[in-house]
Amino acid sequence: MRAFVLKRYGGPEATELAEIPAPEPGPTGLLVQVHAAALNPVDYKTRRGALLAIYRYRLPAVMGKDFAGVVVGRGSRAKRFTEGDRVFGRVAADSMGALAEYVAVDESLAAKMPALLDFAAAAGVPLAALTALQCLRDELDVRSGQRIIIAGAAGGVGGFAIQIAKWLGAEVTATASPAGLALVRRLGADRVLDYTRGRLEELPSHFDGGLDLVGGETLLHLFATVKRGGKVVSTAGPPEPQTALKDLGRGFGLATLFWLASTGAVLQAARHGVRYRYKFMHPSGAELAELAGLIDAGRIEVVLDRVFPLARTADAFAYLEQGHAKGKVVVRIRDN
Repeated sequence: MRAFVLKRYGGPEATELAEIPAPEPGPTGLLVQVHAAALNPVDYKTRRGALLAIYRYRLPAVMGKDFAGVVVGRGSRAKRFTEGDRVFGRVAADSMGALAEYVAVDESLAAKMPALLDFAAAAGVPLAALTALQCLRDELDVRSGQRIIIAGAAGGVGGFAIQIAKWLGAEVTATASPAGLALVRRLGADRVLDYTRGRLEELPSHFDGGLDLVGGETLLHLFATVKRGGKVVSTAGPPEPQTALKDLGRGFGLATLFWLASTGAVLQAARHGVRYRYKFMHPSGAELAELAGLIDAGRIEVVLDRVFPLARTADAFAYLEQGHAKGKVVVRIRDN
């Protein structure tokens, strides 16, 4: 099969499109013929070697985590799906393999595709939408009537976060660049801040929670906008000890490393009387099925920025790494 392979850690030259054997599913696994796979920042960070403290893959390894396709084989104990089912999912947290003509994945990590979506749109859902859902519902405990601020809301996670926060009943303020303002308004943000003209620290400190998708100074300024006793969750700031213990299931060694990395952010949050949490999402077929229901009910729209053919996967990575995508960047593996 054709696959986009990571040969070594480094720049774009560390990857190539290659012919390799197709994988085989485990006892509770599925073999999925992949029609589309989405790219995420974690993919190019993995290629660069930025996540070696967390994940060490045996190289060469097929890249990619999000997929949509058709079940063509099952393990002996796989019961949830049958051959021919259209499914989407995200591979296990410590795995890759979606940027290929076939992927093997445990059935617990997959769900039936939303009926309203084609494969490209479905592939754009798993990691980004699960991240948004878990940050908002599990970590921020967003409820009806709360005020939530989302920094960097025009990207893949941000677009889902606006819509999920509205579904949960929150009033949403979103920040975006001028190029993303129309999009975040269309997705339902109640208030929009052009971050090139307005300053987060000038906003009133009346938000019940904040979601940071930018990191750096934006994260530090976001602490000042949340009420005392509130919480800020980030996917772009420094990971803190709970990331290692709760999200990754790792020991105190990694937790200590993350404590050192996050001390500045944690202290800055404490000065404002708020809590700081970095979130690593976990794959979940059950939550994907819930999201599929929301998509088919018209509550969530999937926004695609660009779709590249498999032969241009390297171009797709280069485009994503520019940091200007509005919505998801997807690689089409097979014609629908």
